[in-house]
Amino acid sequence: MENLSWLELIILILASYRLTHLIVFDKITEFIRKPFMKKKEIKTSHGSEVKDVPKNMFGYLLNCYWCAGIWSAIFLGGGYLLFPKVFLVLGLILAIAGGQSVIETFVGVNIKKVAYYSAIEHETNTQDAGPPKEHPKG
Repeated sequence: MENLSWLELIILILASYRLTHLIVFDKITEFIRKPFMKKKEIKTSHGSEVKDVPKNMFGYLLNCYWCAGIWSAIFLGGGYLLFPKVFLVLGLILAIAGGQSVIETFVGVNIKKVAYYSAIEHETNTQDAGPPKEHPKG
C-alpha cells in the first residue's frame, strides 16, 4: 500500500467515478438495470408520470450512485491491490473516460450558460431598441 502513488490514486478515483456512472446512468448498461426495475405511476404537482423504480435491493444498488460507487471503489481498489498491472490498465482506460466526461460536463454547462445569457441580452436589446426611427431627412 505504501507504493501507491498520487497519480495511481487519482487514476483509481476517476476510474471509480466512470465505472459508477457507467453502471447507474449510461444507456449502454440499461439492459443490466432493466430486469431489476419496474414502472410505477408517481403523482406530482404537475399531474402524474411513470418512472422506473427498483424492484429489490439489487435494483437500488444499480440505480443509486452512492451505492454503486462504494462497490466500484471496492472492486477497483481491491483489484488493484491484488493484481496491480491488470487493474492499472483497466483503471487508466476508465480514468481517461472519466476525466473526459468531467471536462465535457463543464464545457456543456458553460455552452448552455453562454447561449442562455446571449438570448437574454438579445431579448433586452430588442426591447430597448423600440420601433425603427425614421431618418430626419426622410
